[in-house]
Amino acid sequence: MPMSMEEYEIGLSYTIMKMEQQNTNSKEGVEVLQQVPFEDEKLGKGQFISKDYHLHSKIPSWMKGFAPASALTVHEDSWCAYPNSRTVIKCPLFSKCSLTNGTVVRPDNGCSENAHNLTREQLAAREVEIIDIAASVSRDYWSKVIGAPNVDLTTFESQKTNRGPLLKGWMDSCRPVMTTYKLVIMDAPIWGLGERLEDCIIAGERALFLACHRLCFAWIDEWYGMTLDQIREMERQTDLLLKKVRTC
Repeated sequence: MPMSMEEYEIGLSYTIMKMEQQNTNSKEGVEVLQQVPFEDEKLGKGQFISKDYHLHSKIPSWMKGFAPASALTVHEDSWCAYPNSRTVIKCPLFSKCSLTNGTVVRPDNGCSENAHNLTREQLAAREVEIIDIAASVSRDYWSKVIGAPNVDLTTFESQKTNRGPLLKGWMDSCRPVMTTYKLVIMDAPIWGLGERLEDCIIAGERALFLACHRLCFAWIDEWYGMTLDQIREMERQTDLLLKKVRTC
């Protein structure tokens, strides 16, 4: 990302809030259940956030064949202690399945070989994928459902920061620059369905990562200069707004 770690914390929070607002209405969307401080030996101090995602219209048709859409609500628990976080996503219908997403943010251009301090066995099983926010957006199922932004970051230039356009090799030449390292682990021990479910969910996560981070930079002129206190107040107001919209 073409920004500092301090900027990224604010920009990502702003982007998530705006995306949640855009995707929430009286029928479906994001429901914030709990947001409280936590302290963990590994992560440190931060915020625990619990959410339900009622995104029934976005579920693939083949998955809806197993149950009514109302049973496909996705539950998310997140422990956010920036620059590190851990998120666990589950769906009550597939109680044996879970997706764990660990995040480490570093002020580099993606050169860290083992940001998550994996063991030798974990490194051997790991598959690495580099997501370049300036790359062309795929038009696969999840990209269309998420509404992947069509902004061209190879021509976009921020008016407030003069950053961009993101041309070939920008990760090596751009300053400031930082990288968010995601460790995604999908476990779906369901005979006859597990592999297809894993592929589907991983593809969805990839599309969401790309869309969210493209928008984070595309909206930089909206959030640049804001403080963390302002972001936290916006989060409180957004939670109230989402509850109001969902109950209408």
